[in-house]
Amino acid sequence: MKILTKIIFISAVLCTMSGIVLGVLTDKTALAENGYHEIVIEQSTGRILYENGARKKMPMASTTKIATCITAIENYSGFIDERVCVPDCAVGTEGSSLYLKRGETLLFSDLLYGLMMRSGNDCAVSLAVLTAGSVENFARLMNQTAEKAGAYQTNFVNPHGLHDDNHYTTAYDLAKITAYAMNNEMFRKIVSTKRYVLHRSSDVCGQVILNKNKLLSSFDGANGVKTGYTKKAGRCLVSSATRDDMTVIAVTLDCPPMFDECARLMNYAFDNYEMCDLSPKGPVAFCCNENCCRTFALGTIESIRYPVRKNGNERFGYGICDVKTVSNKAKTGDENGKLNIYLDKRLIFSQKLFII
Repeated sequence: MKILTKIIFISAVLCTMSGIVLGVLTDKTALAENGYHEIVIEQSTGRILYENGARKKMPMASTTKIATCITAIENYSGFIDERVCVPDCAVGTEGSSLYLKRGETLLFSDLLYGLMMRSGNDCAVSLAVLTAGSVENFARLMNQTAEKAGAYQTNFVNPHGLHDDNHYTTAYDLAKITAYAMNNEMFRKIVSTKRYVLHRSSDVCGQVILNKNKLLSSFDGANGVKTGYTKKAGRCLVSSATRDDMTVIAVTLDCPPMFDECARLMNYAFDNYEMCDLSPKGPVAFCCNENCCRTFALGTIESIRYPVRKNGNERFGYGICDVKTVSNKAKTGDENGKLNIYLDKRLIFSQKLFII
């Protein structure tokens, strides 16, 4: 079949968009740089709304547990709500702890909540061993999770984040891992929970735990995710919030005022960006059948939501390619071609076209 390849750039000026190069602030005074290693992104698209020092490899303390949690959820072979026995090797793990006891049982999901709400290092080791048989095997799974998230400057050697020179990430990578994890419903439920009752065999009354992430109570729309601290890593925080239909993720590493700084980053994002539908309305291209006696309109069938600057102009380009002639039996809903969307000539989306 003959292939008609046609690239069309259309300058689209939308009333809610402004002149910004992807990932770079146009107005530096809007969020003054302060030397912290930090970033804020929109969760569904990964668009960088602000970053500073976000590509430097750093220790990340217990924010490691974001990867631990999603890796355990995705790889555990049993049922999330089944009762499990605490592995002997997890008892007495140094650092923050739920003080799990040798031989006691609790739900696998309790370990996930204890991991993310109270930063239990003993929960981290328990999850690793129950999921993969050993901490070493589980660390390999964590690195696979990082790769799936597109985080290529990250290396995990343990599930809790206690210091190791070979255990590191970047603020940018950690944001990507978190964005990946936030696609999971169970993960979102855990990290947004403020109060939870554990089902420990050693406590028949049920142990109540509270989330250490105080932004869940103090920041409008906050819904996650994890605090962290070691002497080497300093104070670290990954936070997320949703307002209207936009979810943002902020990361700051080695930042003493971590709660205030993440709140500042997220407020900047909400004050300056909003989600808009970039999908063109109606037909965007046409194709014909094999004997050129009939023409079909092509268009998108799903909306394309993307964060754009408020109160200004951003230039978007639309490229149409890979449109083919179709058979005489072609019908509405058949796929044909692709729509590419560009911001300042950078590809940001590709979407299939269909006969409409």
